[in-house]
Amino acid sequence: MKRREALARLGAAPLLARCAFDPSAIRVASKNFTESFVIAEVYAQALERAGLRVQRLFNLGSTQIAIAAMQRGNVDCYPEYTGTALIDVLHLPPQSNPRAAFATVAREFRGRYGIVWLAPSPMNDSQGLATTREVAAREHLATLSDVARAAPRLRLATIQEFLARPDGLPGLQRFYGGFNFRDVRTYDIALKYRALLDGKADVATAFTTDGAIATQSLIVLRDDRHFWPAYNIAPVVRAAALRAHPALRETLDAVSPRITDGVARAMNDAVENKQQDPADVAAEFLRAET
Repeated sequence: MKRREALARLGAAPLLARCAFDPSAIRVASKNFTESFVIAEVYAQALERAGLRVQRLFNLGSTQIAIAAMQRGNVDCYPEYTGTALIDVLHLPPQSNPRAAFATVAREFRGRYGIVWLAPSPMNDSQGLATTREVAAREHLATLSDVARAAPRLRLATIQEFLARPDGLPGLQRFYGGFNFRDVRTYDIALKYRALLDGKADVATAFTTDGAIATQSLIVLRDDRHFWPAYNIAPVVRAAALRAHPALRETLDAVSPRITDGVARAMNDAVENKQQDPADVAAEFLRAET
């Protein structure tokens, strides 16, 4: 389970039931974790800057709730990840090639759900392994292949689930070979990086746009053999909403290419670690990019 799905809680139905829908507005939604809030707010503010009316329906919950709301016509647009759509919605095998993954989800969502994927961002919130710059220099670590070879000298901090998932440690061991760590310890999600910074671990499992990576100046080791699936984010939009609001595509297609891993990390950091409001963070991003 991805961090974003682990944090998602049910309960959007009452929220949607209480909403008074504005038929003239584009209804922009989010799931209920930081990155989804911020990216949805970027989309909403970009549309408002283009002169479009927007209604925010944030904090929906899980992917399944968001898709159901789109199908019912309660939501027009929200940010989704290619890997989540491929694996959790379409129940297809993961794909590490970003273009192939996007092509598959774009085709299947249009055909099955009447939902259009707009231009994806280069931001890829996939799984990863992180380390400190000091450990990377000492152990000559830049890639996952380097970690696979050096693992007998290294201590891993992770979450319990990573030890059993096919795209976790077992998958790395099969795909890369090696990855037989000297010591493996499990932590709560929020404590993995603390173990790394306190010198209790040499490598920690990560998500590649985590705000903690920006805050602590950690580095994410490159998946040089492309094991992990692509999780690029993009606006997904009801086809009917695109027909009703032709400017929607042009506006969001202009914004999405600017959302990189570094941008996402910085925005997540600002909300999670500096207690800034997602709306303020999104506004600052748009000011800087225009």
